[in-house]
Amino acid sequence: MAREKLIPFLKKLKSNNNKEWFDKNRADYDMLREEMIGLMGEIVKKFGKIDTTIASTDPRKSIFRINRDVRFSKDKAPYKTNMGGYMADGGKKSPKGGYYLHLEPGNCFLAGGIWMPEPEHLKKIRQEIDYNGKELEKILKSKEFKTYFNGLSEEEKLTRVPKDFDPGSSFAEYLKLKSFVVVHPFDDKLISDPKLADYCTKVFKAVLPLNKFLNVAFD
Repeated sequence: MAREKLIPFLKKLKSNNNKEWFDKNRADYDMLREEMIGLMGEIVKKFGKIDTTIASTDPRKSIFRINRDVRFSKDKAPYKTNMGGYMADGGKKSPKGGYYLHLEPGNCFLAGGIWMPEPEHLKKIRQEIDYNGKELEKILKSKEFKTYFNGLSEEEKLTRVPKDFDPGSSFAEYLKLKSFVVVHPFDDKLISDPKLADYCTKVFKAVLPLNKFLNVAFD
């Protein structure tokens, strides 16, 4: 297993984010990418028994490209300084709730849910919360969920309840959200642990009830 080399490689890439350096070290990247694909394969095999909607995920297609899209960015560095993999019902580009693994020096985390859904899906999710918010609260207060998460991310949260919804709703704070995402940081050292896939499976299992709730909006 060469995963222990991933963090040192990404640190060097951050200091040498240019094509010349990357081309010289491409063999190391290719090796680490295969390690990442292998890790995602382990997770799919283990977690796919719990959430069968991701059981057919192709680990090779779950990995994100290392190349950055710099067309609309002031930062023209050509490469990402992290490696990530994503699983969801319908694949990496699915709008449904999914599971994300992010490996980056000093910023490793597992995440789940739906980030910035399209307006039509966002409205349906809010409607589900409006009708059935007590179920969402039950999920967020469960022991398994609270073992790994501190609640939903409030990134770009609205200051007011959106129109078409009661400002006095008991679930007003959830209705203001534009994303429905949970994040669980973990130490870089865990990357080299042979049981990392087991750990990811435990955390993702705690995300599953949330994704089931969110995915009702797509039924």
